[in-house]
Amino acid sequence: MSRVIDVSVRHPRVRVSAASVVAVVQALDRRRSFRCPPGTLSIVFLGDRETAKVHADYLDDSSVTDVITFPGEDHPGEPFAGEICVNIDQARRAAKEQGTTLAGELRLYVVHGWLHLAGLLDGTRAQCAAMRAGEAAALAHLDRAKRRLRVVG
Repeated sequence: MSRVIDVSVRHPRVRVSAASVVAVVQALDRRRSFRCPPGTLSIVFLGDRETAKVHADYLDDSSVTDVITFPGEDHPGEPFAGEICVNIDQARRAAKEQGTTLAGELRLYVVHGWLHLAGLLDGTRAQCAAMRAGEAAALAHLDRAKRRLRVVG
């Protein structure tokens, strides 16, 4: 599947390589286990303040969260797969807590959002278990394909 992938980094101190994000999404799109809808995919990297504002404005919850995913619409001329909003500040905290890297945590958040667009949910215990299994499989696939995010800052 070929798609346009728009990457925007709106964090004041951290830069994420757009080329590395595109490579990760392209590798996910090649997997046959899950299918993200066709069309343009927008991935935005934000900080706590902007993430909380998006969360409040669109989901009526002003708390800070790690990933917010908005499904797109399938227009015949210009399909839009959706948008994944990734919180860099939350990823930094989680990486420190779990002894992982910021780049690894951000890659997990992109995978998580992509899986949401592919139809996985995480509202119930069973859905969370399926999401964790999907994340593990997707991350293993990315490791085999040597697809990582590059982060500066």
